[in-house]
Amino acid sequence: MRKIVLTAAAAAFGLGMAAPALAQDGPPPSDRAFNGPRAGVLLGYDNLKPGSTEDSSIRGDRGADGLTYGGDIGYDFDNGSRIVYGIEGEVTGSTSKVTNNPVDAAALGYGRVKAGRDFYVGGRVGYKLTPATLLYAKGGYTNARLDLTANNGTVTTGEHYTLDGYRVGAGLEQAITPRTYAKVEYRYSNYGNARLEFANGANTNNFGVDTDRHQVLAGVGFRF
Repeated sequence: MRKIVLTAAAAAFGLGMAAPALAQDGPPPSDRAFNGPRAGVLLGYDNLKPGSTEDSSIRGDRGADGLTYGGDIGYDFDNGSRIVYGIEGEVTGSTSKVTNNPVDAAALGYGRVKAGRDFYVGGRVGYKLTPATLLYAKGGYTNARLDLTANNGTVTTGEHYTLDGYRVGAGLEQAITPRTYAKVEYRYSNYGNARLEFANGANTNNFGVDTDRHQVLAGVGFRF
């Protein structure tokens, strides 16, 4: 797992170092380099684990680590000043999973917990360090799914947890050309509500959980 973390961190660092050099080779960006609609792809490190109350389907202090991947879209408002505002959305998946010893399903103990899809919608505000370099903070709503395999000692079944929470983060975006950009980003998510969804379409009422998520991502994108 340390290898995955180091690989993701090295990729993010390398992208951040390479972006300014690439920007020098292309046409100089305008004073509104971060304006308008955009779309991009994301790849990086993903870690899910119980929060401080350890009220989670991932038992004890064990975490689920892997790679997260997906895409994002957004719209930024850059009027030529130092401040940039934007709205954005993401759809991502993850390879993160953890395997526990099967226990009684009635006690919400599960043999396998795998991260599923993740939706995010929110906003960001940034400060232009240079006309082509944006330092930004972000925040918004996230809705994630955990795919579960339960075993009561006799029967194995599969269900889903749907988790609701918030996300905050910070990143650095570099305009490479007037139309393309690269970025690196750290985000923290906390899920405080969950519901269990069964294979037949039924689901429970929302109940409280405390699940943390840490991610380090690199991305590239195109402005329209």
